[in-house]
Amino acid sequence: MKCRQCEETIKETGCTKAGVCGKSSETAELQDLLIYSLTGVAHAARDSGKDTAAAVKHIYESLFSTLTNVNFDASYFIGRIDPSRSIISELMPKPKYCIDSVNYDYKEKTEKARTTGIETLDADPNLGSLKELLLYGLKGLAAYYHHAAVLGYKDKGVEDFMIKGLIMIRDKHSAEELTASVLECGKAGVDAMGLLDKANTERYGTPEITKVSIGVRSNPGILITGHDLKDLEDLLEQTKGTGVDVYTHGEMLPANAYPFFKRYGNLVGNYGNAWHLQTKEFDSFNGPILVTTNCLVPPKPGYKDRLFTTGLTGFEGVKHIPEGKDGRKDFSEVIRTAKNSRPPGKIEEGTVTIGFARGAVLGLADAVVNAVKSGAITRFVVMAGCDGRESARSYYSDFAKALPDSTVILTAGCAKYRYNKIPLNDIGGIPRVLDAGQCNDCYSLAVIAIKLAEVFGCSVNDLPLSFNISWYEQKACLVLLSLLHLGVKNIMLGPRLPEFVTPAILNVLVENFGIKGISDIGSDKKILNIT
Repeated sequence: MKCRQCEETIKETGCTKAGVCGKSSETAELQDLLIYSLTGVAHAARDSGKDTAAAVKHIYESLFSTLTNVNFDASYFIGRIDPSRSIISELMPKPKYCIDSVNYDYKEKTEKARTTGIETLDADPNLGSLKELLLYGLKGLAAYYHHAAVLGYKDKGVEDFMIKGLIMIRDKHSAEELTASVLECGKAGVDAMGLLDKANTERYGTPEITKVSIGVRSNPGILITGHDLKDLEDLLEQTKGTGVDVYTHGEMLPANAYPFFKRYGNLVGNYGNAWHLQTKEFDSFNGPILVTTNCLVPPKPGYKDRLFTTGLTGFEGVKHIPEGKDGRKDFSEVIRTAKNSRPPGKIEEGTVTIGFARGAVLGLADAVVNAVKSGAITRFVVMAGCDGRESARSYYSDFAKALPDSTVILTAGCAKYRYNKIPLNDIGGIPRVLDAGQCNDCYSLAVIAIKLAEVFGCSVNDLPLSFNISWYEQKACLVLLSLLHLGVKNIMLGPRLPEFVTPAILNVLVENFGIKGISDIGSDKKILNIT
């Protein structure tokens, strides 16, 4: 095992015995073997000339399942490897690519898995680093695309790039070719995020500025976490009229801003904070918890028996809600568990304001522009991305507190939990924290920046706009690549720079895009032109 795809990986070596995330070495190695098999699927899909719909679906679902904190169950990955062989055989009766990696029994698979990790991508560490960056971008791309596809939205260009990208990480290529593919991954990321934005807003409406309760009621409840809005829709429909309340958690908080979900009186607010606090907060919730996508932490005994996974998530010994043949998920067992549970224990009270996606912020465009022209707003700071366990992440709370009263924070993703409950007030009625939503909604921030640049007649890099982004996993890698594709420069990234980026590749990123790591708050404010 060697894994260094997340920010919390062991410094310098990566995780080699077990993941910091809680993943076993066996599971991590089987994920490597699954990805290796996907390169064979990609080759066959490119060369067969046949319909590749099944292959593409297998690719993006499989890639998504290997993200940090999605699935910890080794048997799940065993079950995804053999279909790679079947798909390759259907596309090419005489397959030539990677077929040996999926034709073994369990023991042989686990042995083969030890020979397909990231260290086998390329003997040249710099080329290997570029391939890792591309691979993690592909994982993030698959996650965003999966969410759009669940709602029936597809994009052949994105699908074609997933195939191309997988082939690139196993074939021999120059640094120039790989760099071009990494940036092309960013373009595919912008397309996928735009597609997901369209899928969400066409189905659920344009998010509205909304005050969300963070307290509790006296009814039994279900807590839903992750990112999958379709799962929330189905859960709300099935709990309607049952006397069971539904609370969002973590990255589900933004769902409360969609007009569609406001129709449900049983959606009563948000409970808790970012994903890494679930081992404390799930205990006090008392009722069942439904995990829909990534952000799962190995559960503690106090709540493991009332934890449910669905979709691509999984953990050995945790009940899984599958999708039926009719495409419907039956949440009746979750509802029964809720009815037999005590109401949630209070951990907070009050409200938090959300819903500042592109529609809402562009609706405030005149007020924002006037505030900039008058000097009431001197700078926008994009503090989007991921939260995590490391104590160093208190930097982001401290940074937000240290910003001048004339600055506005643009955020998306669970990074917001570091400062979205700090009383930072407003500027002429414009809140100083504008929360665009999930990490899935980073597209809104890009649109807002581009529109502001149009209004002021300049490039995004000439706006009073700074980027101080925190990252944790592979969707954040894809967001970074998307920003680079859009030409955004001078991005500050933390809490630390990726371990998989070699000094030589980092130097390229610094010279061409001005990527910087964080240091101390005073120095970073100066570097980001915040006065």
